[in-house]
Amino acid sequence: MRLLQQLIIAASFSLIGLSAAATPAEPVEGVEYNRLKQIQPTDSGKKIEVLEFFWYNCPHCFAFEPQLAEWVKKRGDTIVFKRVPVGFRESFVPQQKLYYTLEAMGKLDTVHRAVFDAIHVGRVRLDKEDAIIDFVEKQGVDRKKFLEVFNSFGVQSKVARVAQLQALYNIESVPTIAIDGRYVTAPSMVGANLRGQSEHAMHAATLQVMDALIARKK
Repeated sequence: MRLLQQLIIAASFSLIGLSAAATPAEPVEGVEYNRLKQIQPTDSGKKIEVLEFFWYNCPHCFAFEPQLAEWVKKRGDTIVFKRVPVGFRESFVPQQKLYYTLEAMGKLDTVHRAVFDAIHVGRVRLDKEDAIIDFVEKQGVDRKKFLEVFNSFGVQSKVARVAQLQALYNIESVPTIAIDGRYVTAPSMVGANLRGQSEHAMHAATLQVMDALIARKK
């Protein structure tokens, strides 16, 4: 009996030690991030590739966007940042095409945030093609040109590629961040050890984890 009690106590201290070790500045694998079983190729040269898997309708992606965008600006000389609009269901496709059309037209800087605001602040439904086209036209985007790109082979190919990326990175929820084709983290993972903290604090901690993983690289 005494031996069993000692083993239980030892196990408890081990768990406490693991919890204490898992901090945003010193993230622990399996706690605040996961390592991909197979390293994915990147095309970012000497810089570190950072992917954000997101969905325009996701309130957590909307909440994360301002802090993430500011982080990207600060990290601009060391990373190549790419967003990946997920497609968990067929109904996601119009917004995927919206994102890649804006990207192809060089309109992301001016319209990307406006899409988030329209959905989450203005309560505008932007999940159908007609509504999307009407919206972007109000943002000053040429309707005819947008339609051409929206239905182009290039945009369709990028949407098809997303399904492959989701499988390769094992994406089950958003927002999720992939670092250097090696690591995956998310506010939902980091926040598991920050119960009671605000969403803003969880996002700040996630960015710290991302910084640590970039510094680690391998």
